[in-house]
Amino acid sequence: MKKINHPLMDNNITQKDTDAVINFIKSNKKRIFTQSKKVREFEKKWSKWLGVKYSIFVNSGSSANLLSLLALKILKGKGGEVIVPSLTWISDVSSVIQNGFKPIFVDINLNNLSMNEEHVIKKINYKTKAIFLTHAQGFNGLSKKLLEIIKKKKIVLIEDVCESHGASFGSKKLGTFGLISNFSFYYAHHMSTIEGGMICTNDKKIYELIRMLRSHGLLRESGNKKFEKLNINRYKKLSPKFIFLHPAYNLRNNEISAVIGINQLKNLNKNNLIRKKNFEFFIQHLDKEKYFTEFDMKGSCNYAFPLILRKKSFKNRDFLEKKMIEQKIEFRRGNAGGGNQMRQPYLKDFIKIKNFKNFQNVDHVHFYGYYIGNYPSLKKNKILKICKFLNSINYV
Repeated sequence: MKKINHPLMDNNITQKDTDAVINFIKSNKKRIFTQSKKVREFEKKWSKWLGVKYSIFVNSGSSANLLSLLALKILKGKGGEVIVPSLTWISDVSSVIQNGFKPIFVDINLNNLSMNEEHVIKKINYKTKAIFLTHAQGFNGLSKKLLEIIKKKKIVLIEDVCESHGASFGSKKLGTFGLISNFSFYYAHHMSTIEGGMICTNDKKIYELIRMLRSHGLLRESGNKKFEKLNINRYKKLSPKFIFLHPAYNLRNNEISAVIGINQLKNLNKNNLIRKKNFEFFIQHLDKEKYFTEFDMKGSCNYAFPLILRKKSFKNRDFLEKKMIEQKIEFRRGNAGGGNQMRQPYLKDFIKIKNFKNFQNVDHVHFYGYYIGNYPSLKKNKILKICKFLNSINYV
């Protein structure tokens, strides 16, 4: 019997992307491949596509997270709490910790894999510096009520949109609601620059600050001539080209990655529509008695298929995994980031939670949830074959 053979991802980099890179290298007579004109061009085109004023291209989505929280610390001061989802990628939590904030975890909703708004509201107090919200796996994690509370209490919202390029809430794309938003261009996501990330904001001061933080904290990277002149006069004993205002690192990207990004952006809307239709088709044909299917798909754009067993049974889980391995269906248990972050060993020195009764949804996903691949090249007959196979599994 022929195996289904469904890999977790299909490489986003196309022949047209490769050709664009080759043409750029051949035509670049000065051979400048570090951050330059193409990076700025990509940033402008991305800002226009998203609907924000400013974007900063960096070397990964993780770096975008790190710089966003560093900017928060510089602007809002050290210490305090940042509310984070229990289902997210490690860099969201580690960037909170490494910048001196305390992560405050909340449970998720099963229907969008994002933070439960009621839990978020309960956790808000005088120590809260920000809410760092992850739009997990292409789902919108915002609500009108949550946005109203954030506005009323004047809390900073940072959006992690690394897995949700093009998803929306109402008439606006995700990544346009927070003070800062972050995107990833890892090759498995909606679009790719091989490795890369983008930080977006409508705040000019934050834009100039993160431009500096991206490049060793250098004053000359701010892009604000008046600000630069002011500090050159202030630090007259220093070389104007080497004034480091903040302790930082090199988290820049390069021209070749920007060329790929510019080329990939041309097809993003088209590919997103295919992914969205794929997911709808997958859910329509999945057995609703065996698997959770009540996802909130309004405005969603999913780069993966979430697969969650309804019944809490380790025996069923292990049987499902055995069957998927036999059929060469690649999967990841725990959905985004490996499930409940609070169970990860890196947090043992930072949190002391031993009872997870208030985190039942994320624990359900942690033990009985998966994601499998969804990409533009995936055909409906293959999706149907996967669904028929999953539906045919006899659980106890």
